[in-house]
Amino acid sequence: MVKTEILLAEGAPNPILPHYPELILGFISFLILLFVLKKFVVPRFEAAYKERTDKIEGGIEKAEQAQAKAEAALEKYTAQLAEARTEAAKIRDDARQEAEQIKVELRAEAQAESERIVAQGHAQLQAQKQQIVAELRAELGRNAVELASRIVGESLEDEVRRRGTVDRFLAELETSAAATGAGK
Repeated sequence: MVKTEILLAEGAPNPILPHYPELILGFISFLILLFVLKKFVVPRFEAAYKERTDKIEGGIEKAEQAQAKAEAALEKYTAQLAEARTEAAKIRDDARQEAEQIKVELRAEAQAESERIVAQGHAQLQAQKQQIVAELRAELGRNAVELASRIVGESLEDEVRRRGTVDRFLAELETSAAATGAGK
């Protein structure tokens, strides 16, 4: 303590209290620094801050637009998918109906062809029957003429007489067959 008293006694400045000229110079320097910061640095910080804010807001806006576009695309896709499913169902139904119609047409054609074949078969059978009947009549006529020639003892070769005899004989056979068939 002795040394502190010596220093105070000599008129030395107090180290705790600052000098007034230093205070004034420090205050002026602070004001100049404040002016420079306010004039040059703060506007740049503000511009950078605004730019960054605009980018963030723009990014958010772009993200919202992209999300809206994605939702619109999803709705469009969903609508197209539903339309495609509906169209596929319609095509399937049309194909079934067409197949059913073709089936009916083929059955009708097959039935018509079957009836035509049966009618043709009946016609062929009738023609064959008439041919066989004609052949049998001719054969029966020859046999009848030959038998009658043997029984009568004279020749019945005359064609007109032979036909008349054969036809008469066959007519009698048919009437007797018809009478027997009707009696059953």
